[in-house]
Amino acid sequence: MIARLIQPVFKSLALVLPALIPSWRFFDAVSASPRLDYVLLRAPTDDSTDWQPFRPRPEHLSFPAMLRRMLWNAERNESLFLVSCSERLVQNPSAHSQSEILRRIARHLAPQADATPYLQVRLRFVLPEEDGTLASHVAYLSPVLAIEDLL
Repeated sequence: MIARLIQPVFKSLALVLPALIPSWRFFDAVSASPRLDYVLLRAPTDDSTDWQPFRPRPEHLSFPAMLRRMLWNAERNESLFLVSCSERLVQNPSAHSQSEILRRIARHLAPQADATPYLQVRLRFVLPEEDGTLASHVAYLSPVLAIEDLL
């Protein structure tokens, strides 16, 4: 009798546990994560080198902030989606991945678009060199586009 009552609980637990405790074997390989940078330009012909990281990770998070992020962190979820699009853009370039990246970054930067209405995005990888230093390799450089055209 008790075994019949406990058996559905164990079956339910067996279904829920993999979602709560992910397996690292899910990934085929671990490699460098792409970094998205952007530059805002006054004109399509500007040659600015003032690249900014898009949504850099905070240096420090308070414990309440960590708890809050465990329950709700839409911005980080979108950033993870952009990393996924970036990886696809490098491995198998498609217009969808490019447009998703550009559109989402443009939407984030739209309030700043009055003085600098043009956007360029680059995708780079930071990899260790043989001498132990870190080197940045640009894997993709978007064309210069008007932010209002991307919205």
